[in-house]
Amino acid sequence: MSLIATIIAQDPVGMKQLRAVRSLGLPDWCIAAGFVRNRVWDHLHGIAPPRPPADIDVLFYDAGDLSKETEQAYEARLNALEPAPWQVRNQARMHVWKGLPQHKDTADSMTYWLETVTAVGIRLEADGSLSVIAPLGTEDLLGLQCRPTAFGRSRRDEYEARIASKRWRELWPKVRFVD
Repeated sequence: MSLIATIIAQDPVGMKQLRAVRSLGLPDWCIAAGFVRNRVWDHLHGIAPPRPPADIDVLFYDAGDLSKETEQAYEARLNALEPAPWQVRNQARMHVWKGLPQHKDTADSMTYWLETVTAVGIRLEADGSLSVIAPLGTEDLLGLQCRPTAFGRSRRDEYEARIASKRWRELWPKVRFVD
């Protein structure tokens, strides 16, 4: 099991949330962004229990249903199962607001996020194992360094503003910010 999967598996709250999402039967799904990044960085900083993320980003890919209403229905179902700040997004429609070609799948959509350390997701499989989805790798996340993706370099102001607004430098002082 990868270190990321081990860290998540040791978190009873995170595992409960993964079980809730798995019960929806979403296609090509994972929980990504702060759900993974925060837990890994808290672990590597010796912070226990991990601090809860501001929201829980549930990603899935369904090109057959691009409605916002479906996402909202999934959020309502998750809140009934496990109350939390759920944010469910169909990656088959996320390209629209970025002015990009349609993404191929959930992993492809994550390559268009601003920083590499956020483009890491985790999925609880039917057999109970954890799969890490990391189209840009996990080296930066595990190495405590944050860098922009190729997409993030093209939107440098957004990348810098995001890091500042999320207060990552003060929350995780061991993280190096590199280009």
